[in-house]
Amino acid sequence: MAITLNNGFKMPVVGLGVWRMEGKDVRDLIINSIKLGYRHFDCAADYKNEAEVGEALSEAFKTGLVKREDLFITTKLWNSDHGHVLEACKDSLKKLQLEYLDLYLVHFPVAVKHTGVGQTGSPLDKDGVLDIDTTISLETTWHAMEDLVSKGLVRSIGISNYDIFLTRDCLAYSKVKPAVNQIETHPYFQRDCLVKFCQKHGICVTAHTPLGGAAANTEWFGTVSCLDDPIFKALAEKYKKTVAQIVLRWGIQRDTVVIPKTSKFERLKENFEVFDFELAKEDMDQIKAIDRKYRTNQPAKFWGIDLYA
Repeated sequence: MAITLNNGFKMPVVGLGVWRMEGKDVRDLIINSIKLGYRHFDCAADYKNEAEVGEALSEAFKTGLVKREDLFITTKLWNSDHGHVLEACKDSLKKLQLEYLDLYLVHFPVAVKHTGVGQTGSPLDKDGVLDIDTTISLETTWHAMEDLVSKGLVRSIGISNYDIFLTRDCLAYSKVKPAVNQIETHPYFQRDCLVKFCQKHGICVTAHTPLGGAAANTEWFGTVSCLDDPIFKALAEKYKKTVAQIVLRWGIQRDTVVIPKTSKFERLKENFEVFDFELAKEDMDQIKAIDRKYRTNQPAKFWGIDLYA
């Protein structure tokens, strides 16, 4: 099952996010996920595992497990490389052992002091606040992203963590429209206005943190997940599915792409088994009513500044 992007390319609606995956886990998870049917992988320079992902993909191609053209590979430009877009993209391609990317995203709408191509630093000033570079505009960064398309290095380009105003600006100054806006969205943080704005203007929304972060964000940010909500436990019983499957299905029925992250094989399988049922309208409405406007992913913890304030 795939969504057709505004440039005609198709993006599978369920992908595997590789944030916080390390070493041998990366190889095993990617090979196993391909065997289970996954064809979409969401990477980023800042996840610091592109090389390991590349090794796994290379093995999958060489053994005939899958062909390159059957996969949809996303990675992201880090904040410290906004002034070095071409070099950063080539660095990611080299690590991933790919000739082209299916999708390249601007990871956050902020440029920071350059720390070396692919180094993905988040330098802080003397006050412990993110050292933002005020000499590079998002428009300049976007035009460099557009050049990657004309060079054939990237099929689609997009944005990530952009609000309505920044997304509107990007639509205004772009020659190549953003194909995707990847944002945090889940039942406790539905962001219906932003999702509908993007979809109205032909931008596919990818939901990162589609399960509300679960254990990972609880550990890092002290946040709570919607997976413990009694409404979802009741729906899971009704549909004879797991709570996670109900939440992912809700995301798919909103016409968003979901990229759950897991390091457990059984969850990998579970998260992909979401195509054999459909939530009734009354249940979609019930979920819509539990929005808390609750962000679980909080980079301000590391940056000394709340960019969402």
